Amino acid sequence: MRSIAILNQKGGVGKTTTAVNLSAALAESGQRVCLIDLDPQAHASLHVGVCLSEDEPSVYDVLTRDYAIAQVRRQVAENLWVVPADLNLAAAEMELANEVGREVILRDKLEADDQKFDYVILDCPPSLGVLTLNALTTVEEVFLPLQPHFLALHGLSKLLRTIEIVAKRLNPVLQLTGVVFCMYDSGTRLAAEVSTDVYDFFSKRAGSEGVWREVRNFKTHIRRNIRLAEAPSFGQSIFEYSPHSNGAEDYRNLCREVLGLPLANAEPDLAKAG
Repeated sequence: MRSIAILNQKGGVGKTTTAVNLSAALAESGQRVCLIDLDPQAHASLHVGVCLSEDEPSVYDVLTRDYAIAQVRRQVAENLWVVPADLNLAAAEMELANEVGREVILRDKLEADDQKFDYVILDCPPSLGVLTLNALTTVEEVFLPLQPHFLALHGLSKLLRTIEIVAKRLNPVLQLTGVVFCMYDSGTRLAAEVSTDVYDFFSKRAGSEGVWREVRNFKTHIRRNIRLAEAPSFGQSIFEYSPHSNGAEDYRNLCREVLGLPLANAEPDLAKAG
């Protein structure tokens, strides 16, 4: 099983869109996938059509009460399950403040779960608090979605430092696997320049002992596509909402990269990365 956290402390960079549509693409390809929504905004849950009522349990109950993941998880499509969130999750940071072992609650609950998956994908909140720490102690890999603008690298060192500390103290197998460029416009010089800057940033750290020692920029760039923005309001992945759109093509290609398969009709990699 591969476990992946989709993480960036900046909002609006395509984090939830990537978590949902990569999960859906993997499920479409025949992989058994569990998507865990750790964002109190619950956008990943809404994206796959799950809107909880007040009396329905969520991942909040898994983290703060004696609920097993199986009691919360629900199937939303063939090969795709979701552990949904709701706004109550915002209170978890405070409620777990004095809890012993609060950083590993989710890891322990997953280890106790008897359902087997090929992929577990976590949609993380845009912060570096207890919820994100639970994600980082649970997974083996981190995917970093970035929007190609001049602030793309802003705050990245703090995020990498957090990942490094978790790897050193709590989860020695943790590594940053790849960077996914979202909302990419290949017709602009800015996109190419930022892609090159990010490539250079990580290439300088290649061969080090850090968690980014093997990081790569995925060749697939998620192009700016209005269909990707529209799909969540219908509670559908891009493959249900607009299966022939550029967004669907791009996330299928990203899925192929994750699976180690050759790309189909891929755009050239302007950043020389890969």
